[in-house]
Order: sequence, then C-alpha cells, then structure tokens
Amino acid sequence: MNARDPNLPLQPDEATALGAFSHRRWDEAIVPALTDYIAIPAKSPMFDADWAAHGHIERVVRDAAQWVESRKVPGLTLEVVRIAGRTPVLFFEIAGTKAGSTDTIVAYGHLDKQPEFTGWRNDLGPWTPKYADGLLYGRGGADDGYAVYATVTAIEALKAQGLPHPRIVGLIETCEESGSHDLPAYLDALRPRLGNVSLVVCLDSGAGNYDQLWLTTSLRGMVSGVLKVEILTEGVHSGDSSGVVPSSFRILRHVLDRLEDSATGRLLPGFFHCDIPADRIAQVQDAAKILGDQAWKTFPWACGADGTAALPTTTDPVEALLNRHWRPTLSVTGADGFSELKSAGNVLRPHTAFKLSLRLPPLVDGNEASVKLKALLEDNAPYNAKVTFHPDGRAGALGANGWNAPALAPWLESALDSASQAQFGAPVAYIGQGGTIPLMSMLQQGFPSAQMMVCGVLGPKSNAHGPNEFLHVPYARKLTAAVAQVIAAHP
Repeated sequence: MNARDPNLPLQPDEATALGAFSHRRWDEAIVPALTDYIAIPAKSPMFDADWAAHGHIERVVRDAAQWVESRKVPGLTLEVVRIAGRTPVLFFEIAGTKAGSTDTIVAYGHLDKQPEFTGWRNDLGPWTPKYADGLLYGRGGADDGYAVYATVTAIEALKAQGLPHPRIVGLIETCEESGSHDLPAYLDALRPRLGNVSLVVCLDSGAGNYDQLWLTTSLRGMVSGVLKVEILTEGVHSGDSSGVVPSSFRILRHVLDRLEDSATGRLLPGFFHCDIPADRIAQVQDAAKILGDQAWKTFPWACGADGTAALPTTTDPVEALLNRHWRPTLSVTGADGFSELKSAGNVLRPHTAFKLSLRLPPLVDGNEASVKLKALLEDNAPYNAKVTFHPDGRAGALGANGWNAPALAPWLESALDSASQAQFGAPVAYIGQGGTIPLMSMLQQGFPSAQMMVCGVLGPKSNAHGPNEFLHVPYARKLTAAVAQVIAAHP
C-alpha cells in the first residue's frame, strides 16, 4: 500500500476515522479516567490553603501523568515541572512529523477545581461522579479535567491514521481557578522549550449549543476580592444601638452604590467599560441568530412573583450576549459577618464582608481595574468606618486580563469550518465567553503572531462552578476529533 501523501488535504474518510477513533477512546479510556478524577477534591489553592498537605492536586497530576504515559504514544515525553512554593505543571511534548515544519502547537488545560457549592441534586454530588444519558456529572470534569485526556487522544487519532502534525507541547496547570497566579513563573521557565508557537489550542471554554463547533473569540477579565466594613468592636443590642450606630450592611450598600446602579446592574465608572469592536458586534449578532432566546433561557430561572419564571435583564439575544461577553458586571459570591438564620438574634453586627467578583470587558486592564476599584471603595468611607478591599491577586497582577482573539488566518478559518462540518454536520460558530482564562492574554503577549483555537464543552446547563456540573460526552467526542482535524490541517 502506498504511503499517504502529506501534502493532500484531509479526506472525508480520514475525518470519519478520526471521529470513530475519538468515540472509542472516550468510551474505553477517558470516561473511566475522568470518573476517577471527579472523585478527588482537588480544589484550587484559593479554596484550599493547605492544598500541598492535602495532596489532592498532586494526586490528579500524578493520575493524569500515568494515564498519558500508559498510552505509549510514539515520541511523546512527559514530566511534572515544579517550582518551589507553587502548584505543579504537567508538561509533555511530541516531535513533529510534518516535513519542514518548525512550528509548535501549545495545548492548554488545567486540573484544579472550584469548591463544592450547594444545591446538588439528591443523586449527585461534586465528588461523586455519575454517568447517565451521555452526561458525566461532578466537579471539574468539564472545567477542565478532560483537556489533557482529549488532547492526547487527538494526537493518538492522528497517529492511528498516519496523519502528519507539527510539534505539539502540552501545558496543564493546577492554579487556573485561582487566577493562574503561578503560571507566569512557569511560562518564564519553560519559554525556551515552547519553541516557535504558531497555534494555541485551549479546551477550557464553552459552546453556545451542542450542535456545532464553537470558537471563542473573546474572554472577560476579572477582579475578585473581599470588601469589608467594620464599625464596632463587638455586636450590640439592635434596639438600643440602631439609629445611633450605622449598620455595617448599610455602609457596605452605600459603598457599592458608587460602583453599581442597583436598579439596572450597570457599572457606573467609565474606566470599567470599553468600546466594543465592530467585528465582535457582528459576531454577536450572528450568534444571536443561532441561539435566539436560548441566549438567556438556558439558565435555571426560579419561579417568579406571578408563578411564571423570573426574568433576565434583557430578552434581546444580542443584548444578552453583549452583557455576558463585553460589558462589566458585579456579583457578590460570598458573605461573612452574618449569623445563621436559626441563631440570628437582635444584634447589630460589628462588621459585614462580601466576596466580590467583578467581570471586566476583554480590553480592560485587570491590574489597573483592581487598583481603581480599591480606591473607589475605600476612599472617603461613610461615618469614618473602616472599609477595606483586598483583591485576590498578587502585586502587579491584582486582576486578571481578558482576551480578544487575533484575526483568524485563512487556513485556520477553513480548517475550523471543515472540522465542524465533518464532525458535527454544521458550520463553525463564533462566540465570546464571560469567563476568564488568564493564560490566553499571557500567551498572546508572549507570542503575538500565534493563532488561537479556544473552545470547550461548557454548553447549555453544564453549570461549571455551580451544582450539577456535567460534561456532555457526545459533544466532547466530536470536539476531540475536531481538534485532531485542525491540527492535521496546520500548514
């Protein structure tokens, strides 16, 4: 039999074979591995200060490394890279087989997880994996534990079909859910080994539906931290003190009024906003045509005042997507200083603290936004109360930058659509995401000429970070094959 001509484009039967290989490997090897992974509470350092002592992050890194090594992919080497005092990174590489290629493809993912959260179904739990009707439930499977397994499987699929590929490097971190604050040190240390990065494949994003390949074109940045108001040294009788002692909660509300219009949710300071590029508005309009009302209906709305569902901020799909992807928002994700309802007496509390999560437009500098947010909240405190805001980041990176993708090269645009058509039977679609992946802005700065393939399995109702998180296995199978197909198309 004649050897395959490496200059030929991918043939329909080869695309079909990639899909079949991915399907088998997911069922035989990936779902069992992810089932074990979900059972390990490998919470990110922000949520587990004793992560090193607990050993959960070490366990998921070791398990992933052993799984990759067990595949015995020809030419693939792997190591766990460690820098003292930082979370470990899994690094693997495989030499290119495409004649004349000097490029490197970087594949990214992470193994750390968000905490448990509440509200899981009675038959589900964050650390109790369950596979039913094509959905693998549990924390971290979809965000983003599957990435290393899917990436290696895509490489295996290429090898099985004899399809040439450039050099591929895998970079799997364990600090992403904490803002990737350990990652810059590793990027500096590993930069000489990354080579000429021409394509980044990131599998930590989402999808507008499960019917086609979705390419993420932008990500929001983020500032998070604790806002605390202190007015007393100890709690006092509310009847005796209220009217004289200002409520710490009211002071906190007053301070937040500087930041947000509580009637609309619009952030008031102009420096948290940016002009939305015209091409992104056009992409949002196209995505809105595909998704329609699912742009807002996909969320688990509670029963409203009149017995029907509660309402979103807008029912216009275009505005909903712009709000999710290109406008700043404030969320309160935690609180401290409150008694449980069952033990809440008539006491004026000494302090109130909120955990704030501020999502930033892709073009707003995260560190600068954090500095300005701190000044906005702390300056001229009402009643001379002690108001403090402590961001979660580190000096020089107190907030995470968002990301706006570079223009697609013709080869990648064509490859993405071909892969979507072959694996999903529908054209590729483009969408922004409200989440944050700090690596993307880091890599774009370090490798400004690189192309970016950012996608993922977080589609409707997958609910990453919340209860009942699931990985949509049928979509993941097709996405894995699509990644292989795009890699094969790399010039």
